[in-house]
Amino acid sequence: MTRLPALCCLLVLATACTPADRTPPAPADAATDDAAAFDATRLPAYHWSLADAVDAGGARIDALFPRADKPLQLDFADGHLGVSNACNRIGGGYTIEGDALTVGNLVSTQMACTDAALMQSDGAIGQRLEAGGQLRYDGDALVLTTTGGDILRFEGAPTAQTKYGGPGERVFLEVAAQRVPCHHAMIPDYQCLHVREIGYDDAGLKTGEGEWQFLYQDIEGYTHESGVRNVLRLDRYTIANPPADGSSIAYVLDMVVESEVADR
Repeated sequence: MTRLPALCCLLVLATACTPADRTPPAPADAATDDAAAFDATRLPAYHWSLADAVDAGGARIDALFPRADKPLQLDFADGHLGVSNACNRIGGGYTIEGDALTVGNLVSTQMACTDAALMQSDGAIGQRLEAGGQLRYDGDALVLTTTGGDILRFEGAPTAQTKYGGPGERVFLEVAAQRVPCHHAMIPDYQCLHVREIGYDDAGLKTGEGEWQFLYQDIEGYTHESGVRNVLRLDRYTIANPPADGSSIAYVLDMVVESEVADR
């Protein structure tokens, strides 16, 4: 009987010293798991258009929205970050470590835009990108929180390679100044773009011209202006499962090589 109090004391002490939560402590790097899980491979697969931007106080950053019809767009490819739909085209190198974005010195073309809002957008987006920040996905959206506390939200649209399942074939088409009447089974009085393929060598010298043909479809990213002749650099893709009444080929604009006012 003399041992009972001692045994009780041992039980009390054991209970008092045993932690209520026996869950093992989190490893030291657990806090970085979410950052390490950021999938940077998604970045080059989409064009990222700015949908919303607020500063650290929650106020909209109007300087990042110079025009409603063409939001600022980011494109990531081969370690290069490009910005379009500002006054100038802006670009520079970038790296991703975990979820941290680091952007090098950005360079831009030297156009002078008459629209003051467009001119201001160059500095506004460049300053925030060069500051870097943290990236995360919110569903299909990409969210950048800059080091200054600004929050920029971008909506993604698949690039042509993502959309069509692989790289396209680089081609050059000359587009005549005027559309021409052409027979279309589904659209009466349809007018086609009048095009011919242009060949260039590695030095950029013209090597030949194809026959003029009707193009019964639009060129993605290109809006034809009547009376203007253009030479376009395009990527041509094969559509795996085209609709019954659609083309099995898609043309996507890369850049306008030549442009002039012409009669045909």
